Amino acid sequence: MEKNKVLEQLKENKQQRLIDILNKVDEETRNKIIEQLSEINLKEIERLYENIKEVEDVDVGELKPVKSVNPDRISKEELDEYERLGANVIKNNKFAVVIMAGGEGTRLGFNGPKGTYRVDVEPKPKYLFEIMADSILRANKKYGVTIPWYIMTSSKNNDQIVNFMEEHNYFGYPKEYVGFFEQGELPLITEDGQLILDEDYKIRKAADGNGSVFKSMYERGVIEELKEKGIEWVYIGQIDNILLKMVDTLLLGVAIKEGSEIATRSMLKEFPRERMGTLCLKNGKVKVIEYSEIPEDMIEAKNEDGEMLFGESNVTCNLFSLKAIEEISQRDLPYHKAHKAYGYMDENCKMVEAKDPNAYKFEYFIFDAYEFFNQISVLRGKREEDFAPIKNKEGVQSPETAIKLYNNYWRKHRDERV
Repeated sequence: MEKNKVLEQLKENKQQRLIDILNKVDEETRNKIIEQLSEINLKEIERLYENIKEVEDVDVGELKPVKSVNPDRISKEELDEYERLGANVIKNNKFAVVIMAGGEGTRLGFNGPKGTYRVDVEPKPKYLFEIMADSILRANKKYGVTIPWYIMTSSKNNDQIVNFMEEHNYFGYPKEYVGFFEQGELPLITEDGQLILDEDYKIRKAADGNGSVFKSMYERGVIEELKEKGIEWVYIGQIDNILLKMVDTLLLGVAIKEGSEIATRSMLKEFPRERMGTLCLKNGKVKVIEYSEIPEDMIEAKNEDGEMLFGESNVTCNLFSLKAIEEISQRDLPYHKAHKAYGYMDENCKMVEAKDPNAYKFEYFIFDAYEFFNQISVLRGKREEDFAPIKNKEGVQSPETAIKLYNNYWRKHRDERV
């Protein structure tokens, strides 16, 4: 791209700060910036800016509680049928797993990809990736198969993750069955719509959220690979839940029995205002909304069993048919924005440290894909069996709380260990 053409495009898209910088730097630096700009859709930046200016008008519409399958309240015969349906899919090599591991351990106070974080579980400490490998290996042994395992990384940690897995010999998982793909990124923009450069004259970007998994799988050729392998179902989960059941035959069986293309495990909230996304029906479709968006007269409401009507919460334990993943990959999910403080290069090529929020990052959320489908299955899980996330350095959802849940679970299920 020629300098004059770039300057013209920047002017059209009101990127005055970059214009000023390009006019001040040497030719080598200018070419470095122009090369980056060639990969950015400036029209999309304008759309992101319009999104910033929009005032979010929360319209809860017609809210109804979502229906879920509670394993504690169905017969053994029904449970066995669900398990049989799910197990048949695994045994016939029609199942794969994806772990979303693009995040860093910043909130943990850990410098590195979150999957390389080591937790002091019994009987010996394990890395998060090691815990995930153990989980799939158990299923492989049980069903006599080798399940394809994909790891979604980011541009910032892909090389670190691949090298880490190679150094640890994939924790005993067959290397040829492990694939890696990078999630997308979106540029950061300031409150007045300007792109940001860092001290190395690189345009600052951030990973575009767990909802980018669908497009990333499409663009990186993963969907095509899975088709060639004959895969029909894919479990997508987060790296930081050390009790994650990636090979969830019960969830799979429920989806098949109910004729759903998507299924998710939920957790019942411990109290109505617990800070967790709420699964509900909005205008007839399953949606995740913030607990704070539920009207006051509904948030405390209970059903005939004395449970919260709007107590089913989203914990990112999702199952998708491959057909659903491909369909979602061709759709546009809504943006979600976060206002944060980012250092930036000013028009005189000087770095400025931001003390207060001055720019926005944008993400897609995986649960926004639910709205594209009329039928979604919800299976209620249990915290002590399904949900031990490690997100914070201390307090709730910290290593301390997760390790306790993990150790308690495996003391009760010793016979299932690899």
